[in-house]
Amino acid sequence: MMRNFAWLCRAVVLLGISVVATSQAQTKAAPALIGFDPSTKVFRINAADTTLVMGINESGQVQTLYWGEHLSAKDHFAVAKAMPGASSFDLPVTTTPQEFVAWGGGLFVEPDLKITFPDGNRDLVLKYVSHTIDANRLSIVMKDISREVYVTLQYEADAETGILRRSAVVENRTEAPFTIEQIAAGTWNLPRGTDYRLRYLTGRWAGEWSLQEQPVNPGKVVLESRRGTTGAQNNPWFAIDRSGSADQDEGGVWFGALGWSGSWQISVEQDALQQVRITGGPNAFDFGYLLKKGERFQTPCFYGGYSAHGIGGASRLLHRFEVNSLLPHHPDSKLRPVLYNSWEATGFDVDEAGQMSLAEKAAKIGVERFVMDDGWFGQRKNDHAGLGDWYVNPQKFPHGLKPLIDKVHSLKMDFGLWVEPEMVNPDSDLYRKHPDWVLEFPGRPHTEARHQLVLNLARPDVRAYVYGFLDKLLKENDISFLKWDYNRNWSEPGWPAVPQEQEKNVYIDFIRNYYSILDELRHEHPKVEIESCSGGGSRVDLGVMQYTDEVWPSDNTDAYDRLLIQNGFTYAYTPATMMAWVTDSPNWVNNRALSLEYRFLSSMQGSLGIGANLNQWKPEDFATARQMVERYKSIRETVQRGALYRLLTPEHNSEQSITETVSRDGDQAVVFAFLHSSQENYPFPRIFLRGLDEGATYSISAFAGKLAEGTPTQASGSYWEHHGIDVDLHGDFQAMAFTLKRSR
Repeated sequence: MMRNFAWLCRAVVLLGISVVATSQAQTKAAPALIGFDPSTKVFRINAADTTLVMGINESGQVQTLYWGEHLSAKDHFAVAKAMPGASSFDLPVTTTPQEFVAWGGGLFVEPDLKITFPDGNRDLVLKYVSHTIDANRLSIVMKDISREVYVTLQYEADAETGILRRSAVVENRTEAPFTIEQIAAGTWNLPRGTDYRLRYLTGRWAGEWSLQEQPVNPGKVVLESRRGTTGAQNNPWFAIDRSGSADQDEGGVWFGALGWSGSWQISVEQDALQQVRITGGPNAFDFGYLLKKGERFQTPCFYGGYSAHGIGGASRLLHRFEVNSLLPHHPDSKLRPVLYNSWEATGFDVDEAGQMSLAEKAAKIGVERFVMDDGWFGQRKNDHAGLGDWYVNPQKFPHGLKPLIDKVHSLKMDFGLWVEPEMVNPDSDLYRKHPDWVLEFPGRPHTEARHQLVLNLARPDVRAYVYGFLDKLLKENDISFLKWDYNRNWSEPGWPAVPQEQEKNVYIDFIRNYYSILDELRHEHPKVEIESCSGGGSRVDLGVMQYTDEVWPSDNTDAYDRLLIQNGFTYAYTPATMMAWVTDSPNWVNNRALSLEYRFLSSMQGSLGIGANLNQWKPEDFATARQMVERYKSIRETVQRGALYRLLTPEHNSEQSITETVSRDGDQAVVFAFLHSSQENYPFPRIFLRGLDEGATYSISAFAGKLAEGTPTQASGSYWEHHGIDVDLHGDFQAMAFTLKRSR
């Protein structure tokens, strides 16, 4: 059975080979429709509420004619015509909005492809050759005007959300290698306009997922990571709307995200004619990929969509797409279990007895997955040593991991383990044996971070070692979950074991091997789930999400800070993957004291975990936790898979934050409300719900905090949306939550 295009997009990135794919079965949504009018040479892709129209113009370029809200089938487009040049300084090749354009022929905007050939030539001009349509997939073949360089543009339309998945394949049919110096998946084009607003996500360690916004002005804004991995400084997501739109759920929004976990860039450029182009792919900084004769290079996928329902609608489309079409085991992926992690309780001081004791306490509050964190392997007593030596420490676990795993299973929990496979401490047996396995420039100092170096996963022997010890660990132990960490960025990204002209291939081959390890582990151990973690949210993107079941948004677990962090995260990524831990108070980040109930309610907006030191809890803490975990399980499916509405965001130092999530079947809504501090005896803002069936009756019930006196126990969806709900929140750092249930 041939695999679907989602596999094609990542598998060719992994392996550099050609794969033909058939479409997967359509969902209940109307099928995506792709058509081509041979008389006008116009392509049209209709999916859900979105339409993309492209034409082959007189110059043989693939020109964007329209991308946005769904158009009627009665609307027809004439033959595409290249835009006139703005002057002799900006020729038509620069002013024409192309789906994919190479650097050559007088191009001055951001190119999708730049190549240097062995003779020194760097000019590349691509023209349309042919196309194929296969159900919800379109492939367009282009070729240089003289050289045997082919580029295939690939599109797949998601019928349910209208989100388009696109990538490009570069094929070398010349007689010699050439170097790709810049490569993108393609360009999204917006019509002329001067009132566009760009939104994007920035951050740093312990302060990830800050939403930024700025006008789109003439020139170029580059969002990027040069860190070797996704990075927290920018995240590969964007949204663009008209600057006058203020409501979360109103107005048109174009949005997109790049599926790549290495160095990346997205450029947002307004050209000489005030047209806007968004181009995305691997970062061009220090980039060069040697493509040999007969080889193919497939780009990562660049996803794009349109919502007529504001930035909130854009988020809901992305959430639905990720759960139904991207995550492992989609669309039937499991709900995230309630997790306990031992890190904050024990640090590196793990041992069999201590972990068993914590497991017993975790089981009492309804935890479903027990995870032992760092310190279980090699000579790992602190972060100075042991990384790379992945054997069970015999002093801490004299009988191996089996007694602990058996104990966890006897408590009706599954067992998970922390690993950091791509790193090595210089103080390790592995480094002493293979010092050449790290990223390095010979003769230059190694830059250490957290006392560790980065293994060069692009090397086949390193790839084999990493996969081998993980496979052995999973075969010898009944492990259900791996927390895969990655705690520093690259430095000295050299690969001296290969010819000099191939060294920069490391930027691609490292990530290809990382993906291939995850893919092979999932195939060989299909019941094992994996979390992507990188010192917090530094490796979260639509590339890694195809292989991992959940992600770690931030090491900052302060429940108040988390309101803003989680808010930003959900603009691009689904709460179904967003791990959120309840940890100790005062929290190490801000030394802020928050009630246990507040901490639980903050974390219950995502995938709930507990990371507190249970050895220090009082009986009343266990009682509160048991009640909150039980409540969470009753709303878990709604929170993780429902439609999220940000009724009041914590952005711009707001004193309040309110989220509402409506279940897919519409029968349940869950609302969380948070107050930083009361001011001058003003009441908490009235809450006006969204996304309900206005004609249906809903019963309301608070499961933390209080509704205002006089709140009816039942009312119509119209009442809850338009009359609104008052809640009793006063004081500092207060929180409450309630549910609505639709009557049948």
